[in-house]
Amino acid sequence: MVGRRNLGCLSCLCLTLGFAMMVVTVDAENLKRNHSNSSSVSSPVDLFVGLTVVEDAVTKGAVCLDGSPPAYNLHRGCGSGVDSWLIHMEGGGWCHNITSCFKRAHSRLGSSVYMGGKLAFSGILSDNQTQNPDFYNWNRVKIRYCDGASFTGDMEEVNEIYKLYYRGQRIWQAVMEDLLMKGMHKAKQALLSGCSAGGLTSFLHCDNFRELLPMSAKVKCLGDAGFFIDAPDISGAYFIRSYFNQIVTLQGSVKNLPRSCKSTMDPSQCFFPQYLLPYIETPVFVLNAAYDSWQIKNILVPSEEDPYHLWQLCKLDIKTCAPYQLQIMQGYRHKMLRALNLTENSTSRGHRNEMPSSLNLAENSTSRGMFINSCYAHCQTEMQDLWHSPNSPRLNSKTIAVSVADWFFDRDIVKAIDCPYPCDSTCHNRVFTEEDEE
Repeated sequence: MVGRRNLGCLSCLCLTLGFAMMVVTVDAENLKRNHSNSSSVSSPVDLFVGLTVVEDAVTKGAVCLDGSPPAYNLHRGCGSGVDSWLIHMEGGGWCHNITSCFKRAHSRLGSSVYMGGKLAFSGILSDNQTQNPDFYNWNRVKIRYCDGASFTGDMEEVNEIYKLYYRGQRIWQAVMEDLLMKGMHKAKQALLSGCSAGGLTSFLHCDNFRELLPMSAKVKCLGDAGFFIDAPDISGAYFIRSYFNQIVTLQGSVKNLPRSCKSTMDPSQCFFPQYLLPYIETPVFVLNAAYDSWQIKNILVPSEEDPYHLWQLCKLDIKTCAPYQLQIMQGYRHKMLRALNLTENSTSRGHRNEMPSSLNLAENSTSRGMFINSCYAHCQTEMQDLWHSPNSPRLNSKTIAVSVADWFFDRDIVKAIDCPYPCDSTCHNRVFTEEDEE
């Protein structure tokens, strides 16, 4: 049955069916992963996309942590979207020392050997027009993450004992070259997006992505849950600053960080979007939860600073937080707004616009946009119930999908920020179990 999914895209029906025939098994792990970020019941996914391994990348030294070739999942566009490309960078944290990188090298986040055959495409990657109104018929690509440094590492030397390769920058270049040969060189419009560590990647590689494509193309970048802030933890120490410095040093990332940023501060600081964004020339959209669950759990309250587990229940479910904990989390939200150079003008549900200054988010500018909601969540583009559905989170009565599209297509100025928790009833606040790992 051809439903609204193929409305305006009937010319792609045979191509879509061809991809469907390729699906022999469902990667249950990937399906679970794509639908584990919300406490609500997610919409069903009926698109599973095969894995493309870039075998010849190995000859260029572009390999995952374990030396295996990089990979991506591609679902071809059709109709009016045949020359439009959405490149989505997979997230999954980082590795900051040999021990963590060795462990990672034996997982899907460090080796294409463990990535599985099929991946569920939902949210911003969906081919359903109802669920993804503006990007459903684009060429949609998910670039798999297997280097542990947001695609910035570039060390010629190989760790001979553990056989570890730090080649994220080369992976980026090799995959881009492969996609350019497959038609991206003709792109008329393109969006580089990503979730978490992949959201950071979309910031770090934004200007380079612009340079790869025709000058006539509309090119923009979206960072989902990638605005990690340089903030102290509950002890007053800057754990995340030290952590990022270890990543950049171990993997030789400094050479690949923007020169304009490195010339003004310690290079490792340029791994933080708040210091990086002022130097990015390409239009950028910041999508983040003000109470980002990963940041609360790992930047504000790293396990080392909570030896008596006083924060354990609070980190699992924001509704269980004590008043003093919520007060600290409100302070973290304030630090995030300051990192965005925001000044709150209003916190009412109808008027929640705050105008950043040094990030060139002037009131009359459509170049940069933002959607900062007050949910306890992390990554909101890949989950259908968060991206675009009847019960999705909203700011100014718009879903994330509509807000991003309004910004991308210059239909509206989008600079929306939520009132403080717990005012937003549209939030899907994530509830974790003790076994959950982000």
